[in-house]
Amino acid sequence: MEELQSALNAHMDQMADLVEKLTGELRSGLKPAYENFMGFFHAIDWKEPWLISLISFHVLLLLVAFMSRKNINFQMCLFLLALGGVYLAERLNNFLAGNWSSFAGQNYFDRNGLFLSVLWSGPLLVIAIIILVNTLFSLCHLIVRWKKAELRHRARVAQKKDE
Repeated sequence: MEELQSALNAHMDQMADLVEKLTGELRSGLKPAYENFMGFFHAIDWKEPWLISLISFHVLLLLVAFMSRKNINFQMCLFLLALGGVYLAERLNNFLAGNWSSFAGQNYFDRNGLFLSVLWSGPLLVIAIIILVNTLFSLCHLIVRWKKAELRHRARVAQKKDE
């Protein structure tokens, strides 16, 4: 029994070392990503009116998506508009890169479109995913209702046959 206990303790020590090494690797691996994100976050002047308007637009769109969760047709239009906005992000980035001085204090619009991807396409994709998940739940609910109605219909037909 002592051999089993010592083997178990050795295994637990080995697992604890592995977990400690893994968390150390994750921390050291994620640190540059965290620092890049914080640099990106601090480089933006969040008090610019157009940025406040953009964030307000996304919040409003999210509220509309939640409030219209029962109206599947409207949500499909909203879903397609959100994906259309993501599709047009590259053209929008090029247009805004050429005209940034008329509405922004600095040029946020680089050639790769990172800024627009994070602040325009990212929220639109999140809203589209929320709409998609809601649609899938609605379809599951509809399938259950349809199957119940089918079973009730079969029960009525079987009952009429017995009479």
